[in-house]
Amino acid sequence: MTQQETITDELAFSQPFGRQEKEILTPEAVEFLSELVSRFMAERNELLAARIKQQQEIDRGSLPDFISETTSIREDEWQIRGIPADLLDRRVEITGPVDRKMVINALNANVKVFMADFEDSLAPRWDKVIDGQINLRDAVSGTISYTSEAGKSYHLNANPAVLICRVRGLHLDEKHVTWRGEAIPGSLFDFALYFFHNYKNLLAKGSGPYFYLPKTQAWQEAAWWSKVFSFAEDRFSLPRGTIKATLLIETLPAVFQMNEILHALRDHAVGLNCGRWDYIFSYIKTLKSYPDRVLPDRQVLTMDKPFLSAYSRLLIKTCHRRGAFAMGGMAALIPSKDPQQNRQVLDKVRADKYLEARNGHDGTWIAHPGLADTAMAVFDQVLGERANQLDIRREEDAPVTADALLAPCDGERTEEGMRANIRVAVQYIEAWISGNGCVPIYGLMEDAATAEISRTSIWQWIHHQKTLSNGKPVTEALFRQLLDEELQTVRAEVGEARFSGGRFDEAARLMAQITTSDNLIDFLTLPGYRLLA
Repeated sequence: MTQQETITDELAFSQPFGRQEKEILTPEAVEFLSELVSRFMAERNELLAARIKQQQEIDRGSLPDFISETTSIREDEWQIRGIPADLLDRRVEITGPVDRKMVINALNANVKVFMADFEDSLAPRWDKVIDGQINLRDAVSGTISYTSEAGKSYHLNANPAVLICRVRGLHLDEKHVTWRGEAIPGSLFDFALYFFHNYKNLLAKGSGPYFYLPKTQAWQEAAWWSKVFSFAEDRFSLPRGTIKATLLIETLPAVFQMNEILHALRDHAVGLNCGRWDYIFSYIKTLKSYPDRVLPDRQVLTMDKPFLSAYSRLLIKTCHRRGAFAMGGMAALIPSKDPQQNRQVLDKVRADKYLEARNGHDGTWIAHPGLADTAMAVFDQVLGERANQLDIRREEDAPVTADALLAPCDGERTEEGMRANIRVAVQYIEAWISGNGCVPIYGLMEDAATAEISRTSIWQWIHHQKTLSNGKPVTEALFRQLLDEELQTVRAEVGEARFSGGRFDEAARLMAQITTSDNLIDFLTLPGYRLLA
Protein backbone atom coordinates (compact mmCIF):
# COMPACT_ATOMS: atom_id res chain seq x y z
CA MET A 1 0.00 0.00 0.00
CA THR A 2 1.48 3.38 -0.90
CA GLN A 3 1.14 6.54 1.12
CA GLN A 4 -0.99 8.09 -1.59
CA GLU A 5 -3.62 5.33 -1.40
CA THR A 6 -4.40 6.15 2.24
CA ILE A 7 -5.39 9.73 1.53
CA THR A 8 -9.16 10.12 1.46
CA ASP A 9 -10.59 13.29 -0.01
CA GLU A 10 -8.69 16.17 1.56
CA LEU A 11 -6.87 14.33 4.37
CA ALA A 12 -3.10 14.33 3.71
CA PHE A 13 -0.12 12.81 5.54
CA SER A 14 3.35 14.38 5.45
CA GLN A 15 5.16 11.29 6.77
CA PRO A 16 6.03 8.26 4.61
CA PHE A 17 4.16 5.08 5.41
CA GLY A 18 6.51 2.41 6.75
CA ARG A 19 5.49 -0.94 8.21
CA GLN A 20 4.23 0.61 11.47
CA GLU A 21 2.07 3.21 9.73
CA LYS A 22 0.54 0.60 7.43
CA GLU A 23 -0.55 -1.44 10.46
CA ILE A 24 -2.38 1.48 12.07
CA LEU A 25 -3.31 3.84 9.23
CA THR A 26 -5.29 1.28 7.26
CA PRO A 27 -7.69 2.59 4.60
CA GLU A 28 -10.68 1.84 6.88
CA ALA A 29 -9.11 3.59 9.89
CA VAL A 30 -8.18 6.61 7.78
CA GLU A 31 -11.69 6.76 6.38
CA PHE A 32 -13.10 6.89 9.93
CA LEU A 33 -10.57 9.56 10.94
CA SER A 34 -11.51 11.56 7.84
CA GLU A 35 -15.20 11.40 8.75
CA LEU A 36 -14.49 12.65 12.29
CA VAL A 37 -12.27 15.49 11.11
CA SER A 38 -14.71 16.66 8.42
CA ARG A 39 -17.60 16.70 10.91
CA PHE A 40 -15.99 17.99 14.10
CA MET A 41 -12.85 20.01 13.36
CA ALA A 42 -14.60 23.31 12.60
CA GLU A 43 -16.50 23.22 15.89
CA ARG A 44 -13.30 22.36 17.75
CA ASN A 45 -11.73 25.49 16.27
CA GLU A 46 -14.73 27.52 17.48
CA LEU A 47 -14.30 26.09 20.98
CA LEU A 48 -10.65 27.20 21.03
CA ALA A 49 -11.72 30.68 19.90
CA ALA A 50 -14.26 30.74 22.75
CA ARG A 51 -11.43 30.03 25.22
CA ILE A 52 -9.60 33.12 24.03
CA LYS A 53 -12.72 35.25 24.37
CA GLN A 54 -13.39 33.91 27.87
CA GLN A 55 -9.81 34.70 28.94
CA GLN A 56 -10.08 38.23 27.58
CA GLU A 57 -13.19 38.78 29.73
CA ILE A 58 -11.35 37.48 32.81
CA ASP A 59 -8.38 39.74 32.05
CA ARG A 60 -10.78 42.70 31.93
CA GLY A 61 -11.98 41.98 35.47
CA SER A 62 -14.77 39.41 35.14
CA LEU A 63 -13.62 36.66 37.51
CA PRO A 64 -14.70 33.05 36.83
CA ASP A 65 -17.99 32.15 38.50
CA PHE A 66 -20.84 29.67 38.39
CA ILE A 67 -23.07 30.20 35.34
CA SER A 68 -26.45 31.77 36.10
CA GLU A 69 -28.05 30.43 32.91
CA THR A 70 -27.42 26.81 33.95
CA THR A 71 -28.69 27.04 37.53
CA SER A 72 -31.38 24.43 36.80
CA ILE A 73 -28.75 21.84 35.78
CA ARG A 74 -26.96 22.40 39.10
CA GLU A 75 -30.16 22.30 41.16
CA ASP A 76 -32.16 19.53 39.45
CA GLU A 77 -31.76 15.87 40.41
CA TRP A 78 -30.30 13.73 37.61
CA GLN A 79 -27.52 11.17 37.24
CA ILE A 80 -25.11 9.91 34.59
CA ARG A 81 -26.16 6.90 32.50
CA GLY A 82 -24.08 4.38 34.48
CA ILE A 83 -20.67 2.81 35.10
CA PRO A 84 -19.50 -0.47 33.47
CA ALA A 85 -18.72 -3.39 35.79
CA ASP A 86 -14.96 -3.32 35.17
CA LEU A 87 -14.76 0.38 36.15
CA LEU A 88 -16.66 0.10 39.44
CA ASP A 89 -13.42 -0.31 41.42
CA ARG A 90 -10.72 2.18 40.46
CA ARG A 91 -9.02 2.65 43.82
CA VAL A 92 -5.52 2.89 42.34
CA GLU A 93 -4.69 3.96 38.78
CA ILE A 94 -1.21 4.15 37.29
CA THR A 95 -0.43 6.61 34.51
CA GLY A 96 2.35 6.78 31.97
CA PRO A 97 3.33 7.06 28.33
CA VAL A 98 2.55 4.46 25.68
CA ASP A 99 5.99 2.97 25.11
CA ARG A 100 5.98 -0.82 24.98
CA LYS A 101 7.80 -1.74 28.20
CA MET A 102 5.82 0.85 30.18
CA VAL A 103 2.50 -0.48 28.88
CA ILE A 104 3.36 -4.04 30.01
CA ASN A 105 4.72 -3.02 33.42
CA ALA A 106 1.78 -0.71 34.11
CA LEU A 107 -0.84 -3.28 33.15
CA ASN A 108 0.94 -5.84 35.38
CA ALA A 109 1.23 -3.52 38.40
CA ASN A 110 -0.87 -3.92 41.56
CA VAL A 111 -3.43 -1.39 40.31
CA LYS A 112 -6.99 -1.45 38.99
CA VAL A 113 -6.49 0.81 35.94
CA PHE A 114 -3.68 1.90 33.62
CA MET A 115 -4.16 5.27 31.94
CA ALA A 116 -2.10 5.05 28.75
CA ASP A 117 -1.15 8.61 27.95
CA PHE A 118 -0.87 10.34 24.58
CA GLU A 119 -0.96 13.70 26.36
CA ASP A 120 1.17 15.26 29.12
CA SER A 121 3.61 12.37 29.58
CA LEU A 122 4.22 11.85 25.85
CA ALA A 123 6.17 14.13 23.55
CA PRO A 124 4.07 13.53 20.41
CA ARG A 125 6.81 12.71 17.95
CA TRP A 126 5.25 10.95 14.95
CA ASP A 127 7.01 7.62 15.50
CA LYS A 128 6.08 7.60 19.21
CA VAL A 129 2.41 8.30 18.49
CA ILE A 130 2.23 5.50 15.91
CA ASP A 131 4.20 3.09 18.12
CA GLY A 132 1.86 3.92 21.00
CA GLN A 133 -1.18 2.92 18.96
CA ILE A 134 0.48 -0.38 18.01
CA ASN A 135 1.43 -1.04 21.65
CA LEU A 136 -2.12 -0.46 22.88
CA ARG A 137 -3.58 -2.59 20.09
CA ASP A 138 -1.24 -5.44 21.07
CA ALA A 139 -2.06 -4.96 24.76
CA VAL A 140 -5.79 -5.15 24.09
CA SER A 141 -5.36 -8.28 21.97
CA GLY A 142 -3.16 -9.83 24.67
CA THR A 143 -0.21 -10.37 22.32
CA ILE A 144 2.09 -7.62 23.59
CA SER A 145 5.63 -8.63 24.60
CA TYR A 146 8.99 -6.90 24.88
CA THR A 147 12.60 -8.05 25.12
CA SER A 148 15.19 -5.62 26.45
CA GLU A 149 18.70 -5.23 25.03
CA ALA A 150 19.91 -7.26 28.02
CA GLY A 151 17.61 -10.10 26.97
CA LYS A 152 14.96 -9.68 29.67
CA SER A 153 11.46 -10.61 28.48
CA TYR A 154 8.24 -8.83 29.45
CA HIS A 155 4.74 -10.32 29.00
CA LEU A 156 1.26 -9.57 30.28
CA ASN A 157 0.09 -11.27 33.46
CA ALA A 158 -3.14 -13.27 33.54
CA ASN A 159 -5.27 -10.44 34.98
CA PRO A 160 -3.95 -7.09 33.73
CA ALA A 161 -5.38 -3.76 34.81
CA VAL A 162 -8.24 -2.12 32.92
CA LEU A 163 -6.96 0.08 30.09
CA ILE A 164 -8.01 3.71 29.63
CA CYS A 165 -6.56 5.87 26.85
CA ARG A 166 -5.86 9.57 27.42
CA VAL A 167 -5.99 11.52 24.18
CA ARG A 168 -4.35 14.86 23.52
CA GLY A 169 -6.07 18.06 24.60
CA LEU A 170 -8.20 20.09 22.20
CA HIS A 171 -5.45 22.71 21.80
CA LEU A 172 -2.88 20.27 20.39
CA ASP A 173 -2.67 19.57 16.67
CA GLU A 174 -1.29 16.54 14.86
CA LYS A 175 0.94 18.49 12.52
CA HIS A 176 1.78 15.50 10.30
CA VAL A 177 -1.83 15.14 9.13
CA THR A 178 -3.74 17.96 7.45
CA TRP A 179 -7.32 18.53 6.36
CA ARG A 180 -7.60 21.03 3.52
CA GLY A 181 -4.09 22.19 4.42
CA GLU A 182 -4.78 22.70 8.14
CA ALA A 183 -3.26 20.46 10.84
CA ILE A 184 -5.94 18.23 12.35
CA PRO A 185 -6.76 17.98 16.10
CA GLY A 186 -4.44 15.53 17.87
CA SER A 187 -7.39 14.53 20.05
CA LEU A 188 -9.38 13.22 17.08
CA PHE A 189 -6.33 11.41 15.68
CA ASP A 190 -5.71 9.62 19.01
CA PHE A 191 -9.38 8.83 19.61
CA ALA A 192 -10.11 7.59 16.09
CA LEU A 193 -7.22 5.15 15.92
CA TYR A 194 -7.52 3.74 19.44
CA PHE A 195 -11.28 3.32 19.14
CA PHE A 196 -11.23 1.89 15.62
CA HIS A 197 -8.58 -0.76 16.25
CA ASN A 198 -9.68 -1.86 19.71
CA TYR A 199 -13.41 -1.51 20.37
CA LYS A 200 -14.30 -5.03 19.17
CA ASN A 201 -11.62 -6.77 21.24
CA LEU A 202 -12.35 -4.63 24.29
CA LEU A 203 -16.07 -5.40 24.17
CA ALA A 204 -15.44 -9.10 23.52
CA LYS A 205 -13.52 -9.41 26.77
CA GLY A 206 -16.10 -7.56 28.87
CA SER A 207 -14.45 -4.13 28.84
CA GLY A 208 -14.95 -1.23 26.48
CA PRO A 209 -13.43 1.79 24.75
CA TYR A 210 -12.62 4.00 27.75
CA PHE A 211 -11.00 7.44 27.59
CA TYR A 212 -9.56 10.18 29.77
CA LEU A 213 -10.24 13.71 28.45
CA PRO A 214 -7.73 16.44 29.46
CA LYS A 215 -7.65 20.23 29.67
CA THR A 216 -11.40 20.87 29.31
CA GLN A 217 -12.37 24.48 30.03
CA ALA A 218 -16.12 24.61 29.36
CA TRP A 219 -19.20 22.39 29.29
CA GLN A 220 -19.52 23.06 25.57
CA GLU A 221 -16.26 21.14 25.07
CA ALA A 222 -17.74 18.15 26.94
CA ALA A 223 -20.84 18.42 24.73
CA TRP A 224 -18.53 18.32 21.67
CA TRP A 225 -16.96 15.10 22.92
CA SER A 226 -20.42 13.65 23.53
CA LYS A 227 -21.26 14.27 19.87
CA VAL A 228 -17.96 12.68 18.76
CA PHE A 229 -18.61 9.61 20.89
CA SER A 230 -22.24 9.29 19.80
CA PHE A 231 -21.24 9.56 16.14
CA ALA A 232 -18.66 6.77 16.59
CA GLU A 233 -21.22 4.56 18.35
CA ASP A 234 -23.80 5.08 15.61
CA ARG A 235 -21.20 4.61 12.86
CA PHE A 236 -20.34 1.14 14.19
CA SER A 237 -23.87 0.18 15.40
CA LEU A 238 -22.98 0.25 19.10
CA PRO A 239 -25.46 1.02 21.90
CA ARG A 240 -25.46 4.58 23.23
CA GLY A 241 -23.06 4.85 26.16
CA THR A 242 -20.66 2.14 24.97
CA ILE A 243 -17.82 4.69 24.97
CA LYS A 244 -17.03 5.91 28.48
CA ALA A 245 -14.93 8.86 29.56
CA THR A 246 -13.42 10.27 32.72
CA LEU A 247 -12.83 13.97 32.36
CA LEU A 248 -10.02 15.79 34.13
CA ILE A 249 -10.96 18.92 36.04
CA GLU A 250 -7.58 20.57 35.67
CA THR A 251 -8.51 24.09 34.59
CA LEU A 252 -9.91 26.84 36.77
CA PRO A 253 -12.85 27.67 34.45
CA ALA A 254 -13.98 24.01 34.46
CA VAL A 255 -14.29 23.80 38.26
CA PHE A 256 -17.27 26.16 38.05
CA GLN A 257 -18.97 23.94 35.44
CA MET A 258 -18.64 20.40 36.80
CA ASN A 259 -22.38 19.76 36.92
CA GLU A 260 -22.80 21.12 33.42
CA ILE A 261 -19.85 19.05 32.12
CA LEU A 262 -21.24 15.82 33.58
CA HIS A 263 -24.70 16.68 32.24
CA ALA A 264 -23.43 17.40 28.72
CA LEU A 265 -21.50 14.12 28.73
CA ARG A 266 -23.99 12.13 30.83
CA ASP A 267 -24.39 9.26 28.33
CA HIS A 268 -20.64 8.68 28.34
CA ALA A 269 -19.22 10.14 31.57
CA VAL A 270 -18.15 7.86 34.42
CA GLY A 271 -16.30 10.40 36.54
CA LEU A 272 -14.15 13.45 37.01
CA ASN A 273 -10.53 13.59 38.13
CA CYS A 274 -8.59 16.14 40.21
CA GLY A 275 -5.72 16.98 37.85
CA ARG A 276 -4.17 19.06 40.56
CA TRP A 277 -0.81 20.03 39.02
CA ASP A 278 -2.41 21.32 35.85
CA TYR A 279 -5.09 22.96 37.99
CA ILE A 280 -2.44 25.04 39.77
CA PHE A 281 -0.97 25.95 36.38
CA SER A 282 -4.43 26.96 35.17
CA TYR A 283 -5.05 29.07 38.32
CA ILE A 284 -1.89 31.05 37.49
CA LYS A 285 -2.70 31.33 33.80
CA THR A 286 -6.37 32.23 34.22
CA LEU A 287 -5.76 34.85 36.92
CA LYS A 288 -2.57 36.19 35.36
CA SER A 289 -3.86 39.78 35.35
CA TYR A 290 -4.62 39.84 39.09
CA PRO A 291 -1.70 40.92 41.32
CA ASP A 292 -3.54 39.72 44.45
CA ARG A 293 -3.70 36.12 43.12
CA VAL A 294 0.04 35.53 42.67
CA LEU A 295 1.01 32.14 44.08
CA PRO A 296 4.00 31.33 46.32
CA ASP A 297 6.67 28.68 45.73
CA ARG A 298 5.38 25.64 43.87
CA GLN A 299 6.75 23.39 46.61
CA VAL A 300 4.30 24.72 49.24
CA LEU A 301 1.17 24.31 47.09
CA THR A 302 -0.22 21.23 48.83
CA MET A 303 -3.83 20.01 48.78
CA ASP A 304 -4.53 21.44 52.23
CA LYS A 305 -4.27 24.99 50.85
CA PRO A 306 -7.78 26.53 51.00
CA PHE A 307 -8.29 27.04 47.24
CA LEU A 308 -7.13 23.47 46.49
CA SER A 309 -9.09 21.88 49.34
CA ALA A 310 -12.27 23.63 48.13
CA TYR A 311 -11.68 22.29 44.61
CA SER A 312 -11.25 18.71 45.82
CA ARG A 313 -14.29 18.79 48.13
CA LEU A 314 -16.56 20.34 45.49
CA LEU A 315 -15.49 17.74 42.93
CA ILE A 316 -16.32 14.86 45.30
CA LYS A 317 -19.68 16.34 46.29
CA THR A 318 -20.66 17.08 42.68
CA CYS A 319 -19.62 13.73 41.27
CA HIS A 320 -21.22 11.56 43.92
CA ARG A 321 -24.50 13.42 43.70
CA ARG A 322 -24.54 12.53 40.00
CA GLY A 323 -23.49 8.88 40.41
CA ALA A 324 -20.03 9.60 38.97
CA PHE A 325 -16.60 8.78 40.34
CA ALA A 326 -14.42 11.44 41.95
CA MET A 327 -10.83 10.45 41.24
CA GLY A 328 -7.94 11.84 43.26
CA GLY A 329 -4.65 13.30 42.12
CA MET A 330 -1.17 12.14 41.23
CA ALA A 331 1.58 10.89 43.52
CA ALA A 332 4.57 11.75 41.36
CA LEU A 333 7.18 10.47 43.82
CA ILE A 334 9.58 7.73 42.73
CA PRO A 335 10.75 4.98 45.12
CA SER A 336 14.36 5.36 46.28
CA LYS A 337 17.01 2.64 46.41
CA ASP A 338 18.14 4.08 49.76
CA PRO A 339 15.98 2.37 52.46
CA GLN A 340 15.73 5.45 54.70
CA GLN A 341 14.84 7.77 51.82
CA ASN A 342 12.36 5.23 50.52
CA ARG A 343 10.59 5.11 53.90
CA GLN A 344 10.21 8.89 53.69
CA VAL A 345 8.85 8.63 50.12
CA LEU A 346 6.30 6.01 51.11
CA ASP A 347 5.29 7.96 54.24
CA LYS A 348 4.57 11.03 52.06
CA VAL A 349 2.54 8.96 49.61
CA ARG A 350 0.63 7.31 52.48
CA ALA A 351 -0.29 10.67 54.05
CA ASP A 352 -1.37 12.17 50.70
CA LYS A 353 -3.51 9.17 49.75
CA TYR A 354 -5.05 8.90 53.21
CA LEU A 355 -6.22 12.53 52.93
CA GLU A 356 -7.79 11.77 49.54
CA ALA A 357 -9.46 8.57 50.71
CA ARG A 358 -10.82 10.16 53.90
CA ASN A 359 -12.20 13.08 51.86
CA GLY A 360 -14.22 10.62 49.76
CA HIS A 361 -12.25 10.12 46.56
CA ASP A 362 -12.98 6.82 44.83
CA GLY A 363 -9.40 6.26 43.78
CA THR A 364 -6.07 7.89 43.15
CA TRP A 365 -3.16 8.15 40.71
CA ILE A 366 0.44 6.98 40.96
CA ALA A 367 3.27 7.37 38.45
CA HIS A 368 5.44 4.40 39.46
CA PRO A 369 4.59 0.71 40.08
CA GLY A 370 6.69 0.83 43.25
CA LEU A 371 4.02 3.00 44.91
CA ALA A 372 1.12 0.71 44.05
CA ASP A 373 1.15 -1.42 47.22
CA THR A 374 1.29 1.65 49.48
CA ALA A 375 -1.56 3.47 47.73
CA MET A 376 -3.62 0.27 47.52
CA ALA A 377 -3.22 -0.42 51.26
CA VAL A 378 -4.54 3.05 52.15
CA PHE A 379 -7.65 2.75 49.97
CA ASP A 380 -8.23 -0.85 51.09
CA GLN A 381 -8.21 0.36 54.68
CA VAL A 382 -10.64 3.23 54.09
CA LEU A 383 -12.97 1.50 51.62
CA GLY A 384 -13.23 -1.80 53.47
CA GLU A 385 -15.71 -4.01 51.61
CA ARG A 386 -16.87 -1.19 49.31
CA ALA A 387 -15.68 -1.02 45.68
CA ASN A 388 -15.84 2.78 45.70
CA GLN A 389 -17.09 5.71 47.77
CA LEU A 390 -20.13 6.80 45.78
CA ASP A 391 -22.02 6.65 49.11
CA ILE A 392 -19.94 9.56 50.50
CA ARG A 393 -22.11 12.51 49.55
CA ARG A 394 -20.52 15.28 51.70
CA GLU A 395 -24.02 16.69 52.17
CA GLU A 396 -23.02 18.22 55.50
CA ASP A 397 -20.43 20.44 53.79
CA ALA A 398 -21.00 24.16 53.64
CA PRO A 399 -21.51 25.28 50.03
CA VAL A 400 -18.22 25.87 48.20
CA THR A 401 -18.30 29.45 46.95
CA ALA A 402 -16.57 31.12 44.05
CA ASP A 403 -14.55 33.13 46.59
CA ALA A 404 -13.27 29.89 48.15
CA LEU A 405 -12.21 28.51 44.75
CA LEU A 406 -10.45 31.76 43.87
CA ALA A 407 -8.92 32.41 47.30
CA PRO A 408 -5.40 33.89 47.26
CA CYS A 409 -2.73 31.59 48.71
CA ASP A 410 -0.23 32.53 51.41
CA GLY A 411 3.40 31.45 51.34
CA GLU A 412 6.91 32.63 50.56
CA ARG A 413 8.49 33.24 47.20
CA THR A 414 12.10 32.18 47.65
CA GLU A 415 15.20 32.36 45.50
CA GLU A 416 15.72 28.65 46.20
CA GLY A 417 12.22 27.93 44.87
CA MET A 418 12.80 30.08 41.79
CA ARG A 419 16.10 28.33 41.06
CA ALA A 420 14.47 24.92 41.50
CA ASN A 421 11.70 25.92 39.07
CA ILE A 422 14.30 26.90 36.47
CA ARG A 423 16.29 23.67 36.84
CA VAL A 424 13.22 21.44 36.62
CA ALA A 425 11.66 23.33 33.70
CA VAL A 426 14.86 23.38 31.62
CA GLN A 427 15.47 19.66 32.16
CA TYR A 428 11.88 18.79 31.34
CA ILE A 429 11.78 20.97 28.21
CA GLU A 430 15.08 19.44 27.04
CA ALA A 431 13.65 15.96 27.45
CA TRP A 432 10.36 16.91 25.76
CA ILE A 433 11.90 18.44 22.63
CA SER A 434 14.16 15.36 22.48
CA GLY A 435 11.07 13.15 22.36
CA ASN A 436 10.58 12.11 26.00
CA GLY A 437 7.54 13.49 27.83
CA CYS A 438 7.86 11.55 31.12
CA VAL A 439 11.06 12.31 33.01
CA PRO A 440 12.44 11.42 36.47
CA ILE A 441 13.83 14.66 37.96
CA TYR A 442 14.97 14.98 41.60
CA GLY A 443 12.96 11.98 42.79
CA LEU A 444 9.72 12.88 41.01
CA MET A 445 8.24 11.53 37.78
CA GLU A 446 7.55 14.79 35.99
CA ASP A 447 5.27 15.49 33.06
CA ALA A 448 4.41 18.76 31.32
CA ALA A 449 2.30 20.11 34.20
CA THR A 450 5.31 20.65 36.51
CA ALA A 451 7.22 22.57 33.87
CA GLU A 452 4.09 24.63 33.17
CA ILE A 453 3.72 25.62 36.84
CA SER A 454 7.46 26.36 37.07
CA ARG A 455 7.64 28.74 34.14
CA THR A 456 4.27 30.46 34.68
CA SER A 457 5.09 31.09 38.36
CA ILE A 458 8.22 32.99 37.38
CA TRP A 459 6.38 34.82 34.59
CA GLN A 460 3.77 35.87 37.17
CA TRP A 461 6.39 37.07 39.66
CA ILE A 462 8.17 39.14 36.97
CA HIS A 463 4.91 40.49 35.52
CA HIS A 464 3.61 41.70 38.89
CA GLN A 465 7.01 42.91 40.14
CA LYS A 466 7.06 40.64 43.18
CA THR A 467 9.93 40.44 45.66
CA LEU A 468 11.62 37.28 46.92
CA SER A 469 11.84 36.51 50.63
CA ASN A 470 15.50 37.65 50.61
CA GLY A 471 14.48 41.09 49.36
CA LYS A 472 15.49 40.69 45.72
CA PRO A 473 12.93 42.05 43.23
CA VAL A 474 11.97 39.47 40.59
CA THR A 475 12.96 41.04 37.28
CA GLU A 476 13.69 39.74 33.83
CA ALA A 477 17.38 40.45 34.48
CA LEU A 478 17.34 38.37 37.69
CA PHE A 479 15.61 35.52 35.86
CA ARG A 480 18.16 35.53 33.06
CA GLN A 481 21.01 35.58 35.59
CA LEU A 482 19.55 32.63 37.50
CA LEU A 483 18.83 30.78 34.24
CA ASP A 484 22.51 31.06 33.24
CA GLU A 485 23.64 29.91 36.69
CA GLU A 486 21.20 27.01 36.95
CA LEU A 487 22.07 25.86 33.44
CA GLN A 488 25.62 25.37 34.70
CA THR A 489 24.26 23.51 37.75
CA VAL A 490 22.37 21.18 35.42
CA ARG A 491 25.55 20.73 33.33
CA ALA A 492 27.42 19.65 36.47
CA GLU A 493 24.59 17.34 37.57
CA VAL A 494 24.07 15.49 34.29
CA GLY A 495 27.72 15.47 33.20
CA GLU A 496 29.46 17.08 30.25
CA ALA A 497 28.78 14.24 27.80
CA ARG A 498 25.03 14.22 28.45
CA PHE A 499 24.86 18.02 28.43
CA SER A 500 26.79 18.59 25.22
CA GLY A 501 24.99 15.69 23.52
CA GLY A 502 21.57 16.99 24.54
CA ARG A 503 19.46 20.02 23.65
CA PHE A 504 19.87 22.00 26.87
CA ASP A 505 20.82 25.28 25.17
CA GLU A 506 17.70 25.10 22.99
CA ALA A 507 15.62 24.27 26.07
CA ALA A 508 17.04 27.26 27.94
CA ARG A 509 16.25 29.55 25.00
CA LEU A 510 12.67 28.29 24.89
CA MET A 511 12.39 28.65 28.68
CA ALA A 512 13.60 32.27 28.40
CA GLN A 513 11.19 33.00 25.54
CA ILE A 514 8.08 31.69 27.31
CA THR A 515 9.01 33.15 30.71
CA THR A 516 9.77 36.71 29.59
CA SER A 517 7.19 37.20 26.82
CA ASP A 518 4.82 40.13 27.32
CA ASN A 519 1.81 37.86 26.95
CA LEU A 520 1.70 34.56 28.82
CA ILE A 521 1.98 31.71 26.31
CA ASP A 522 -0.86 29.23 26.85
CA PHE A 523 1.09 25.97 26.70
CA LEU A 524 4.84 25.39 26.44
CA THR A 525 4.06 22.34 24.28
CA LEU A 526 2.83 24.62 21.48
CA PRO A 527 6.20 26.30 20.75
CA GLY A 528 7.87 23.06 21.89
CA TYR A 529 6.05 21.07 19.21
CA ARG A 530 7.80 23.13 16.54
CA LEU A 531 11.14 21.80 17.85
CA LEU A 532 9.93 18.18 17.88
CA ALA A 533 10.49 15.85 14.91
